[in-house]
Amino acid sequence: MRSPRGLLTASGYLAGRHAPSPSVSTTGHNSLLARTFQILAQPESVRLQKHPAPNSGILELRLERPEVKNAINWDMMRMLRSAIEKIQADTTAKVVLVASSVPGAFSAGADLKERRLMSSSDVGGYARSLRSTFSSFEALPIPTIAVIEGAALGGGLELALACDLRICGENAELGLPETSLAIIPGAGGTQRLPRIIGRSRAKELIFTGCRCGAAEAVTMGLANYCVPAGEAYQKALDIACEITQKGPMGIRMAKKAINEGAEVADMSSALAIEGECYEQLLYTQDRVEALAAFAEKRKPVYTGK
Repeated sequence: MRSPRGLLTASGYLAGRHAPSPSVSTTGHNSLLARTFQILAQPESVRLQKHPAPNSGILELRLERPEVKNAINWDMMRMLRSAIEKIQADTTAKVVLVASSVPGAFSAGADLKERRLMSSSDVGGYARSLRSTFSSFEALPIPTIAVIEGAALGGGLELALACDLRICGENAELGLPETSLAIIPGAGGTQRLPRIIGRSRAKELIFTGCRCGAAEAVTMGLANYCVPAGEAYQKALDIACEITQKGPMGIRMAKKAINEGAEVADMSSALAIEGECYEQLLYTQDRVEALAAFAEKRKPVYTGK
């Protein structure tokens, strides 16, 4: 697996504060300034950058708190929210990959060292904010793919559950261990997990706090793929590239129809949602382009209009 730094453009987004400039000269006086800046700068725990392929529309959200295996504290949560806002504002975005730059860990969940210093009221506020943040991420209109290598536990798994697809390396461990701490998953785990794998299996995982491996996660429908360790990113990127070749408005409407239809009680209402989404695509330029490309035996050029 190639280094994530090499896969991303230096001119991409930075979610957070004190982002170092990639254009700083390292000669003479500027060299001293650059070194001083690096010492004073706070490390970014979340990075949002564009994939270097021209006009690919693939964004990559990287978790980077290696000292605590990407445990989510207040600052990291704020950076996640900032990244989500940037994605929402990017009209060229087509797919988001959520991955870790920390070997052997997607995310260990909540930062328990920080948690010990919180009052009960503070913990409640943190849980509400994290729940809202993950819901905002889930509501993004474009596909999101979690790239899981190593542990995805507690809030880390809840972030992955808010994604549309989950790709696991064979070394992945997934679990919601909150009942071991006398609480419950509080960032959507009790609601999203049963919607993905069914209530009975979800209850077992949450009641026992047990972890499952990547192969088992695929079997129960929690993950889409289990690939050799270190290859989850490439598999996710392959899927993302395939998605970006499709009509972007069609992809958005497909996500909307599936997600909203799954939340209504009866098939009639669900089909009505599908019909509304379909109708919105009938008068688009992309639909006309698709038919023209088919007739002319060429690849369609979609504009998202």
